[in-house]
Amino acid sequence: MLLGSAHAQSNTVASPNASFSRPEVAALGGVVPTAPVRLRVWGFEVYDARLWTPRGFRHSQAMQHPFALELQYLRKLEGSAIASRSIEEMRRLGSFSEAQAQSWLTALRELFPNVGQGERITGINVPGVGAEFWVNGQRAGVVKDETFARLFFGIWLDERTSEPKMRAQLLQGLQP
Repeated sequence: MLLGSAHAQSNTVASPNASFSRPEVAALGGVVPTAPVRLRVWGFEVYDARLWTPRGFRHSQAMQHPFALELQYLRKLEGSAIASRSIEEMRRLGSFSEAQAQSWLTALRELFPNVGQGERITGINVPGVGAEFWVNGQRAGVVKDETFARLFFGIWLDERTSEPKMRAQLLQGLQP
């Protein structure tokens, strides 16, 4: 599950300016991570989300900026379940054809492995291209579709997200 009926809470383990070594964000140059925000679903801790943004990032124009969204999992989840839940959440934010849904689902199932505690999946927004995905610091692949990228990152950043508290915490301190 990426998102569900859950309670998101800020996790203050690391400060937003902590130094991290993440090859997936190195190419973005000068990005700064937000404080991690924990997703809990029915009392179960699922993952900590962290947004990596460049200076001048405006969340109202997020898709015009390169940025990264990192999910560090706190429990075992099947990659196919993560992919399916992603498509479900994307449907809440916009309409797309069944052919698009199947294409995106196939791509995500290939990109997202089964994960365990401490493992990371990071999505990078590549303006004008789509979304690039990394798993535990290793490049997994790209979905070259701007509509996909907008809807995928919208799971966390769109005002219509199913997790408005998580969104507010991820965007806290960033320019509108």
